[in-house]
Amino acid sequence: MSNPEQVKHSIEVRPTKPFTDQKPGTSGLRKPTKTFLENQYFENFIQAYFDDLAETTKDKPPTLVVGGDGRHFVREATRIIIQMAAANNVKKLFVARDGLMSTPSVSCVIRKRNTDGGIVLTASHNPGGIDNDFGVKFNISNGGPAPEAVTNSVYDKTRQLTHIRLCPTLINIDLLTLGKHTFEIEGRSTSFEIEVIDSVDDYVQLMKSIFDFEKIRNLLNGDKGKFPIMINALSGVMGPYVIRIFHEELKAKDAVTVKNCQNLEDFGGHHPDPNLTYAHELVEDMQQGDYEFGAAFDGDGDRNMILGKNGFFVTPCDSLAVLAANLNVIPYFQTHGVHGYARSMPTSGAVDRVAEKNKKSLYEVPTGWKFFGNLMDSKLISICGEESFGTGSDHIREKDGMWAVLSWLSVLANIDRSVEKILNAHWTTFGRNFFTRYDYEEIDGPGPFAMLKRLEGMAMSNEIVNKTFNTAYGTKQYTVKLMDDFNYTDPVDGSYTEKQGIRIIFTDGSRLVFRLSGTGSRGATVRLYADSYENDPSTYNKDAQEMLKPLVSLALEIAQLKEFTGRDKPTVIT
Repeated sequence: MSNPEQVKHSIEVRPTKPFTDQKPGTSGLRKPTKTFLENQYFENFIQAYFDDLAETTKDKPPTLVVGGDGRHFVREATRIIIQMAAANNVKKLFVARDGLMSTPSVSCVIRKRNTDGGIVLTASHNPGGIDNDFGVKFNISNGGPAPEAVTNSVYDKTRQLTHIRLCPTLINIDLLTLGKHTFEIEGRSTSFEIEVIDSVDDYVQLMKSIFDFEKIRNLLNGDKGKFPIMINALSGVMGPYVIRIFHEELKAKDAVTVKNCQNLEDFGGHHPDPNLTYAHELVEDMQQGDYEFGAAFDGDGDRNMILGKNGFFVTPCDSLAVLAANLNVIPYFQTHGVHGYARSMPTSGAVDRVAEKNKKSLYEVPTGWKFFGNLMDSKLISICGEESFGTGSDHIREKDGMWAVLSWLSVLANIDRSVEKILNAHWTTFGRNFFTRYDYEEIDGPGPFAMLKRLEGMAMSNEIVNKTFNTAYGTKQYTVKLMDDFNYTDPVDGSYTEKQGIRIIFTDGSRLVFRLSGTGSRGATVRLYADSYENDPSTYNKDAQEMLKPLVSLALEIAQLKEFTGRDKPTVIT
């Protein structure tokens, strides 16, 4: 067989029919894997992206990064992208070895190598495999997720597509060996280049420039003896990053027990979502073993769950607040300084208290990491997070699970306390926001949409503002101060985003939020959030579910959730 680098490859233009359902959600386009495999569905979406990219890069052929979380179809999809990139005037692709690259690493590589963007093949925390989900997400030149202006433009093109372009003879390219490959393409004045990279290398270099690895090494295996921790990669893309950082760079193999670090196309048949329900193996290990700290990552490595000794759970909202209050222990922030903080609207107000005490700006944005990008680019914020187990900083433009774990270990290395004691000290200083999220997943039928429409009507009419509700739990009463449909105007570019979730804010500061998820692929997922602030120290160690019972029961009553959805209990409680 001839070497594909020694022949000139022709471009094939194939007719296609547009699809009407390729509108990206909160984090790209996610559908059942089988949908992507049929009728050139995947190819259509990629062609629409290349058509849009051609308009923005004009006469300068773009350079892109391609990587994915290893789920079923990632490797084949990577090869299709290579064939299509060659036919669509892409100058160069940085391709992850075997197609495997965490989402934070994609952002890191885009920024380090100054590319025009990237294609991320992931459905994040959604299950993988032929019978589950696949996804595609586009990132821009700052390393962050494409904003709505870009995804809307791509969506417009998907609905009028007539042809796809590819080089079908670009096959048998070795994506397991690091190195460069150059190809000549008919009709192109410039050659097409692929560079297969080890994405772990670039990412580890970045982490070593942010954190004091020696200090973390001393925590794990230093003078005070072993500090045992447990890391579970949930069979996603993070395995090589975990092994490299904890066993090789930190030389802490004795102290760091790792699990599920082999990437599997179906994530071992599990839901690669680091929460108390889907990462219960970690919870059990922490409860039964003698570990001081535990962490789990999702399929593509941008989400994290943090646990303390005996399975003590750190909510993502509290994790964000604790890290925001302790950024000064991390060398990166000692050098770059700390700007403001930001959180997604449903995330609890815990970080707001830190911002107030530290006299920093606090930004509240819609759900979706893309809304943090402008704030970071303009140096308005240094750290941000979402209640959905995403935490990150301005070192890249994606949420970053490993960054959060190394940040926590930095705090533990500098403050001689357990995870639980760090939380207790934080609550003593700032008070505690009790927070929970109820997920009602994959609801069929029009019920969820009718429920939201009714709530939108209530928000517009202000019919429950100033109304006082009694609850079924004791004498607790709530008076409604505000009910609205959250909207956001970006302070940097003025872009406006509306209909981001129904908020009910009570006179005591408690909040209820109702949203339909934008990351699922089947049915509708209703998310209900409850957030209640307490500054009475006698409440700090109480169970969040117990404390929030009155508020949650009121939420179910106001929304008539059971009547609209047919569900009398959630799929997941966080």
